[in-house]
Amino acid sequence: MYDVVTLGELLVDFTPNGITENKNPSFERNPGGGPANMACTVAKLGGKVAFLSQVGNDMFGQALRKIVANENVDCTQVRLSNEYKTTLAFVGLDESGERSFSFYRKNGADTMMKTKDYDLSVLKDTKYFFLSSVLMAEGTSRETSFEILEEAKKIGVPVVFDPNLRFNLWEDHNELKECVRKALTYADIVKVSDEELAYLMDSNNLSEAAVKMKEEFNIGILLVTQGKDGCVAYTDKGIVRHEGFSVEKPVDTTAAGDSFTGGFINTLARYDKNYAELSLDEIKRCVEVGNAVGSLTVTKRGAISALPTWNDVNKIIH
Repeated sequence: MYDVVTLGELLVDFTPNGITENKNPSFERNPGGGPANMACTVAKLGGKVAFLSQVGNDMFGQALRKIVANENVDCTQVRLSNEYKTTLAFVGLDESGERSFSFYRKNGADTMMKTKDYDLSVLKDTKYFFLSSVLMAEGTSRETSFEILEEAKKIGVPVVFDPNLRFNLWEDHNELKECVRKALTYADIVKVSDEELAYLMDSNNLSEAAVKMKEEFNIGILLVTQGKDGCVAYTDKGIVRHEGFSVEKPVDTTAAGDSFTGGFINTLARYDKNYAELSLDEIKRCVEVGNAVGSLTVTKRGAISALPTWNDVNKIIH
């Protein structure tokens, strides 16, 4: 049985890599995409993962599929499209390691996924199903996302949802909010940043916004990440806080949130019981591991290449 089946984008991140001799910016080609990063995190920590995605049957897509498969992620349902090209993203980093993105995604392979191309019986053989809103931004992948969500709910597999808001991928931000709120109605576990929470719930009072989101969408576990300040988990049994781990100097925050989610899900799946049966201490342990993984990831450049192992994680948690 899989610990998690993840649905989503797999793309190329071109990340800053210094200045050339001609004084032009240099970019390094890295694999990217939130669900891909999350899947690789779970696999790097010893979990079993299957990935549903689509890339172009081009030099980028072929390389991406191979890289993720080499991380021990089951990529048998990562399709190579002859019709559409692989999506590209150029990442900008400021002095604190915070990112900005420029996407080249019109008719990208990840936006043109169709439900009929995937064997959804895999959802009967997993503990959790994960996706984010990036796949919903355009093309046939929006409809596909909701069709697969419907199937997951019909089967009864718990849904983990990360809004992962990318405003520059949406022409209409009202449509973005509407789409994400619709996806929240399917979710059992939600990971959201403090900024995303404020936007989605139209409130800067984070605790009130979190309680409102949890109640309105009947979310079992709501994880509100707060950057260097850690994470607060709102559950049916109470609230769990973990302050996170200090990092001397973040180098690249590209996969911080994705790796947090991967660390959380990996630990969650190890308990081998329904998430609703977890004690507050067990949930806190999941959050602690998530924070540790996220903290370690930002100390290196890149996304998948920066992911830590359990040995790395065990050095900073108690």
